Amino acid sequence: MGQNSAAIPILSVVFLLVIMSSGFSTGYMPVVIVHGIFDSSVQMQDLNDMITKAHPGTNVTIPDLFTDAESLIVPLWSQLPKFRDAIEKVMATSGDGINLICYSQGGILCRALLANMTNHNVINFISLSSPQLGQFGDTSYVPFLPQLKEDVYKVCYTQTGQDHISVCNYWNDPHHKKEYLAENVFLPVLNNETFNSQSKVWKDNFLKIKKLILIGGPDDGVITPWQSSHFGFYNENEDVIEMHKQEVFLRDSFGLQTLYNRGAIKMYNISGVEHTKWHGNKTVFDCCIEPYLT
Repeated sequence: MGQNSAAIPILSVVFLLVIMSSGFSTGYMPVVIVHGIFDSSVQMQDLNDMITKAHPGTNVTIPDLFTDAESLIVPLWSQLPKFRDAIEKVMATSGDGINLICYSQGGILCRALLANMTNHNVINFISLSSPQLGQFGDTSYVPFLPQLKEDVYKVCYTQTGQDHISVCNYWNDPHHKKEYLAENVFLPVLNNETFNSQSKVWKDNFLKIKKLILIGGPDDGVITPWQSSHFGFYNENEDVIEMHKQEVFLRDSFGLQTLYNRGAIKMYNISGVEHTKWHGNKTVFDCCIEPYLT
């Protein structure tokens, strides 16, 4: 009896070691974080730290691709294949699915990734202060572009702009809609605003997500209008039209209305957060990110 009792703790330790060495699951889905323009994995480390503190053992991946200036000078369609490869490697290790957190420019890139990955297993897509319906505002942070937003289309809606400046891929000038539709090779295509032979496939792929979490706020200072982070945008008078009245929603061109109707869209409007602070803000993490990482 005494020998058997002494053996039990030893067997328990051995069992625990075997379980751990065979890939013991923490119960938390893997998380992939995609950085924004002029960023790298370094800037996303604060978000990584909050995730692993709240959910110890979570597998967090931050692809260090197209970092810093390269995030600007490489067009988004050209960035997509390498990001897809990196994310698919994570998905392959998690049969239960993964969660995707994409910041700023990374949010639009992730939407394109989801549309183009037929076999993705992304559960929650968290779009963190991302100009999902485009940008029409301050360009002081972008070399090569005119300082006046009214003049940016002259550069962006050219082949040079589309091929060499990522911001041009989602530049949406409400006063030059015809040129936007004709010359922008990324956002209107992704939105199915222009002809796309893959539109149904892309829509079906995007709709595989369980939840779409949209986070933004009025003090962002970069995303313009800030409501673009919630799929709102300017009309020709620069009045902000909310998501529910946008043509892409009413037509359900890429699945936004379908997601809304099934209760899959969660919107968070957080005041007092500047654009470069979103990924390190504990309040934002606690209320709007952490609940979706189980």
